[in-house]
Amino acid sequence: MVRLAQLLERYHTAFAAKYDSRLRPGQRRAISAVRRCRTPAAGELLWGCGACAQQLRHPRSCGNRHCPQCQNHEATQWLERQQAKLLPVEYFMVTFTLPEQLRTLAWHHQRLVYTLLLTTATETLKTFGLNAKALGGELGMTSVLHTHTRRLDFHPHCHIIIPGGAVNRARREWRTTRGRYLFNAFALAKMFRARLLAALRTEGLTHPAAPEKWVAHCTHVGRGLPALQYLSRYLYRGVISERHIVREHDGQVTFRYTESQTGNTCYRTLPAEDFLWLVFQHVLPRGFRRVRDYGFLHGNAKRLRTLVQWVLQVITASAAPKPRPQPRCPHCRGAMHLIGLSAPALYSG
Repeated sequence: MVRLAQLLERYHTAFAAKYDSRLRPGQRRAISAVRRCRTPAAGELLWGCGACAQQLRHPRSCGNRHCPQCQNHEATQWLERQQAKLLPVEYFMVTFTLPEQLRTLAWHHQRLVYTLLLTTATETLKTFGLNAKALGGELGMTSVLHTHTRRLDFHPHCHIIIPGGAVNRARREWRTTRGRYLFNAFALAKMFRARLLAALRTEGLTHPAAPEKWVAHCTHVGRGLPALQYLSRYLYRGVISERHIVREHDGQVTFRYTESQTGNTCYRTLPAEDFLWLVFQHVLPRGFRRVRDYGFLHGNAKRLRTLVQWVLQVITASAAPKPRPQPRCPHCRGAMHLIGLSAPALYSG
């Protein structure tokens, strides 16, 4: 398996020569973090065994959300929190895609355009949910922003997971969707287009002429857990798993991906510096929340969520968060405890 940090060390000069002028501060921080992750430069943790006085030094992880070696525990915790909210209904995943003509605008105004993408997508779904002919109530939604295709090209879009039903507060009533149908995808795309373009104009952003037809997909995903598991892979740890980087030879890097329409395994090979750019162009603006909950799934909507559970006659109790795994003593196999740490070294790369 080829490590991303190894590629950065070997090809950092070529990468900087070609792409340094395009790097944003957040991308530089992410690159710095990945290069130092789990090396002495990142600092060390000192673990001690209370039974036999054995001590171990472990390099610290960088903790950057774009590092493929980090954040596994955070991804697990997010999935556990979402599982605690699962309802015994059919689930749907709605995908809204930014058209190609607006991607340059999104690249230059990432924080604003990404925010508008998420906001207008969820507002569109709220409007459809409140339509009395459809559900006539409030939806619960979990939205996740993605900026990449499986080939790692720049392609901003958002996935929104929705339980198949809506709650009417006034009537204390839950309305369930009919079968595997939620909303008309063409109607969703039309309203999403109108609202996003209006929001861009309100913010004073000029853009090239957008196409008349935009893309939205509304897919039945069963009971919801598979869709949440799929999304959890991309919340943390960057846009590619290192096990998908299959080869590095003569300055070329090959990675594999699954073609979305056919399910076939495909391979893409390109110069190492271009591969590194493909990966790090997807670093999000600092502090930007990629995943957001809405409606009765929002963290502050516990009372409304309790109403939904009461109507559906189900209680989804929140499980206690699992602690981080602790190392075992190599001598006596006893539990080890953190007894000290060293700060990261100053980085000048």
